[in-house]
Amino acid sequence: MGYKDVKRSNPNKQTNVLAIINQKGGVGKSTTAINLSAALGEEHKKCLVIDFDPQGNTTSGYGIDKDELEHDIYDALLEGYSMSELIVETPEPRVFVVPATIQLAGAEIELVSKIARESILKNLIAEVKDEFDYVFIDCPPSLGLLNTNALTAADSILIPVQCEYYALEGVTQLLITIRLVQRTSNRNLKIEGILLTMFDIRTRLSVDVSQDVRQTFGKLVYQNSIPRNVKLSEAPSRGISIFEYDPKSTGAKAYAGLTEEVLKRNSKEA
Repeated sequence: MGYKDVKRSNPNKQTNVLAIINQKGGVGKSTTAINLSAALGEEHKKCLVIDFDPQGNTTSGYGIDKDELEHDIYDALLEGYSMSELIVETPEPRVFVVPATIQLAGAEIELVSKIARESILKNLIAEVKDEFDYVFIDCPPSLGLLNTNALTAADSILIPVQCEYYALEGVTQLLITIRLVQRTSNRNLKIEGILLTMFDIRTRLSVDVSQDVRQTFGKLVYQNSIPRNVKLSEAPSRGISIFEYDPKSTGAKAYAGLTEEVLKRNSKEA
């Protein structure tokens, strides 16, 4: 089934383009992109997830064989392909993906010479955004031109923060980049929320980091945090979301709670 055959839940509501970003790797960006979109799909929201990380973890996490792909997001950025030519169906209802492969790794250098290089992704998304309720951009663990494109294209950002040492330091560096983008190419960019990930209530470190982040950022931090959970780690190897793999797991319950918060926040803004 093509993405145009699936209808939006509310065509009259503005599409939320949301970048999932943190320059630190291994904090749960791809896990969040996959499971949040899957949960929203179950809530009859039509989602597009753009894998913008050369590692392609989100692509693999949907069960897509990168070796069999003819084209990916690189071809839209630098080879003139339209976004609509790249959209692939996923196993999750109402969820579609624009895949990424290691080919994207060279885009940082190649984009330097392009005119309006910071806005290329924004223009590509504009071609298809009205077809979706949510567009997620799964960003790479860096602060280069790919992420500048993502921040320029996004309406808001979701920041996963792992409960570990230096968590706040990483967020502080990201906020500096966000303020720069707000001044130069996207003055309306806002923080959708901050998500605590890999939280382990049994460890003092997780509890301390959680308290520090909540004290620093207040209501921006989601009430639901994502626990350390073996099932969450296993699900991507099966190419399915946690809701398909083990819907009764603590990871599934946490992402279901997060989804309720995201829907509530967007409802209030509407």
